Amino acid sequence: MASTLISNPVTNSDRSKKKKKKKIQEKDHNDDHNHIKWKSETQQQIYSSKLVQALSQVRLGPSPSSPSAEVPRRGRAVREAADRVLAVAAKGKTRWSRAILTSRLKLKFQKKHKRQRVVSAATGTSRSSSKKPKVSVLRLKGKCLPAVQRKVRVLGRLVPGCRKQPLPVILDEATDYIAALEMQVRAMSALAERLSGSGAGSSSAPPS
Repeated sequence: MASTLISNPVTNSDRSKKKKKKKIQEKDHNDDHNHIKWKSETQQQIYSSKLVQALSQVRLGPSPSSPSAEVPRRGRAVREAADRVLAVAAKGKTRWSRAILTSRLKLKFQKKHKRQRVVSAATGTSRSSSKKPKVSVLRLKGKCLPAVQRKVRVLGRLVPGCRKQPLPVILDEATDYIAALEMQVRAMSALAERLSGSGAGSSSAPPS
């Protein structure tokens, strides 16, 4: 019995290595599954149905006072609704989806404090102080960075929630984010074709 234990020793380091390897394999499998999920027809249909529900709550009607000013505002509202539904479809499992969902809460918070500052400025309670223009240190550093690091920084800015993340995290999030955006484009294109087809069919129908 003792000889078998000596001939086949199992150390804690070997077990920890096996556990780490298993976790890495499971993570890679989950990442591959998420990337394939965005390419499935079922996921596109689910996203399309949720997108229609979200767009039905967005005010798309033109304002009678300034219809030209409403056009970019409607486009921004549609884009925010589409991105929000995309983040909900990701179920918060990725960094970019959590960033999109939390950015809306931060925007509400900023708007609330902006209204409070406007009210305090109107009543004269705010103190006016002359502020000197600040030079951003990040901009100065960005000019001295190598080309690869500059590209990584730009990619981190494009992917939500990855501005200060390391390169492996940025690449993983960007891969999933790009696959999700491709599915979003396919779903919105199909929805636009369906709406244009129904509109053409109703216009060509003879009056009863």
